[in-house]
Amino acid sequence: MINRRLIRIKVFKVLYAAEASQEANVSAAQKQLLLSCSKTLDLYYFILNLAPALKNLAEQKIEIGKNKFNPSEAELNASTRFVDNRFVALLEADEAFNTACTKKGLGWGEYDVFLKKLYARVVASDYYAEYMSAPESSLQADCRFISRIFEEELEDDQMLWDLLEETSVYWADDLSYVLNVIMRDLAGVAAGNPLPVHDVFLKDDDRDFALKLLSASMTGFDKYLATVEKSVPNWDPDRIVRVDACLVVMGMAEAVTFPTIPIKVTINEYVDISKFYSTPNSHVFVNGLLDVILKKMAGEGEVVKQGRGLYEGK
Repeated sequence: MINRRLIRIKVFKVLYAAEASQEANVSAAQKQLLLSCSKTLDLYYFILNLAPALKNLAEQKIEIGKNKFNPSEAELNASTRFVDNRFVALLEADEAFNTACTKKGLGWGEYDVFLKKLYARVVASDYYAEYMSAPESSLQADCRFISRIFEEELEDDQMLWDLLEETSVYWADDLSYVLNVIMRDLAGVAAGNPLPVHDVFLKDDDRDFALKLLSASMTGFDKYLATVEKSVPNWDPDRIVRVDACLVVMGMAEAVTFPTIPIKVTINEYVDISKFYSTPNSHVFVNGLLDVILKKMAGEGEVVKQGRGLYEGK
């Protein structure tokens, strides 16, 4: 499910919180990290479960129209194309999906205000009109329609962001990633593949990567931070942005702990993360500092890489 970029972000958040609170309990921090990682999979199920929720709302609208005292011809003969969406039918028949949603309470029943507003936007859209009026229907078209909802309606929806923040402290920052996974899965189903059953981590060794990175960053924090402060002698340590310090410390810990990850990859990862979580110029600071420090550490034998090209990432 989650890739190493997202793992690094989650480790960074736990490390930052631990250092800010002066909490040095590695075991407790690792438990917090694993919980954060598992919550991304929960968010995947929660967001994907929007498709059946919207379908059910569409079905209710049709039934309400038909049961009016004097229904119109359009209400009596309302199209059921959305209600009959094949992808939604696959989800509703997916035992693993439904078990996960039910067990963890990942339904939309208590969010009817959001659902109704989202449904109204979908029904008013051009892609909805095209989908409902298309001369032919297919699984591919049904998947594309659901994908358009996730792609166009959710990422910039402030009401959804507020809802996610209120529901779980772990969710809001993971929405973009989860939406990308869902759209890839929809494309796969449209191509004839089954809906994937995701684990929390994308690869088998990613769980160990996450735990080791956090442990190495926490246990080596003071040592690595001292190296950072020595590397910028003209800076008052209090002026170094704490986010930047944590990211540089993580880069140093990663370079030392994982001999098969190229130095260039490590630097690029933390530079990119700094663009989203620190000041506008932090990426320049993080890039320059990590480059200088890791080259020095490699020259002194503290950073040892296995295989050709791992120093430059070639």
